[in-house]
Amino acid sequence: MNKTANFLIFITAIPISGIFQNSFAQKQTGKPNVIFIYADDIGYGDLSCNGAKTIKTPNVEKLAKQGVRFTNMHSPAATCTPSRYALLTGEYAWRREGTGIATGDAGSIIRPERYTLADLFKNAGFQTGVVGKWHLGLGDKTGTQNWNGHITPGPSDIGFDYSFILAATGDRVPCVYVENEHIVNLDSNDPIAVSYEKNFEGEPTGKSNPELLKMHPSQGHDMSIVNGISRIGFMKGGKSALWKDEEIADVITGKALSFIEKSKGKPFFLYFATHDVHVPRVPNPRFVGKSGMGPRGDAIIEFDWSVGEVMKTLERLGLEKNTIVILTSDNGPVVDDGYKDRAVELLGKHKPAGDLRGGKYSSFEGGTRVPGILSWPGTVKPGIMDELLCQVDMMATFSKFLKVKLPSDAAPDSENHLNAWFNIGGRGRKLLVLQNVYNNLSIEDGKWKFIAPGKGAAINVATNTELGILNQDQLYDLSTDIGEKLNVAGQNPQIVDRLRTELNKIKGTN
Repeated sequence: MNKTANFLIFITAIPISGIFQNSFAQKQTGKPNVIFIYADDIGYGDLSCNGAKTIKTPNVEKLAKQGVRFTNMHSPAATCTPSRYALLTGEYAWRREGTGIATGDAGSIIRPERYTLADLFKNAGFQTGVVGKWHLGLGDKTGTQNWNGHITPGPSDIGFDYSFILAATGDRVPCVYVENEHIVNLDSNDPIAVSYEKNFEGEPTGKSNPELLKMHPSQGHDMSIVNGISRIGFMKGGKSALWKDEEIADVITGKALSFIEKSKGKPFFLYFATHDVHVPRVPNPRFVGKSGMGPRGDAIIEFDWSVGEVMKTLERLGLEKNTIVILTSDNGPVVDDGYKDRAVELLGKHKPAGDLRGGKYSSFEGGTRVPGILSWPGTVKPGIMDELLCQVDMMATFSKFLKVKLPSDAAPDSENHLNAWFNIGGRGRKLLVLQNVYNNLSIEDGKWKFIAPGKGAAINVATNTELGILNQDQLYDLSTDIGEKLNVAGQNPQIVDRLRTELNKIKGTN
């Protein structure tokens, strides 16, 4: 079924009149470009604009100074795949089966008939592109992809005109780039095979052949070896198509810049999903040793470089005042996430989550409260926004901005918070539901946060992360206890009951 049928599109030369500066009409012609930079595993405290003292991220800091810095921006989930699903669909991932952390051979999680954020921009007349980490599955069904041909369905089926992606993520096979749904530089005489069930005969693994490794796993990640690093999953073949980890940031940043250059003649939407600072952290040699915190710190500096390259390109092309740049992260930080890269040893006084408790995988604020910046020089007033906001709202917010009416069944959990995103006095969310790695849910209203009793371990021993899972109610007053140190559920039964009722209502269990 055609996703553009049965709904209306209204577009004006100036998307929202009367809410920006008086000079807007003189400065702006047509619709602004939109670039969404999605960092990977970068925590609230990892950036100098958010108070980091032991590491400097000057390009992100410049972006923050010229734009709005959000102090209460959330990813929809504490892990990558569900956050990306919710961002692109406007639906909480916990509502759908099969939206957990995807294997490298997962089938397409967002089905072609689903209306997406890319569809929204495409229907508004934008050229749409995705570059970088995908991790939302490819092909029709898990384990059945034609890796050696056209891998479909893929990004083009959910609204993207152009795609250059990592099929999953850096620590999972297949370790190849996929451009417009075909593997890049693939030799037909050396086809690729992928399995998440068993190894291929004669292929070395990190577990059996540690002498072949240049980076050793700390837990898991001991299957097929690519570029001296063992991964999750098994693969063989495709030698000419394999990426080099040291070059990933350069390659995908270059593709993002190329998309900007080629699309400059018409409005464009670019979803630029970096791989930094996800494991395995193997920054380019020119960044090695620059942070003093080992590969994780060096990867943060590499991420900052990518941001700077985007900004410099916009300035060179004269597009900086005609482009909205949004920067945030898919979930909170994790230090040791499967490889012996000395990240814990070299952390020093740096606090990746800042003053927040927990991190990636967690129900605590460190799991989902992430960096957030929106910059539109000359149009959006710089400042700090403390309202409760979430990436799941990008769909409804830009629907309002572009005056595009969404289909009735699209983006069920997305809310329009245009005034807050654009720093013109708007209020944020009244309620936000968030999920941890085990799909345990929490709900917050900007002041109070309720974590429902859940199943699973209290601590992820492998990553040393508090997951926020207890067999009792938890309530925190975030206005006075941002570190969630004091559980006040027992003293506030009415607030607990209210938030539990609201959570059950949103879940549909009332």
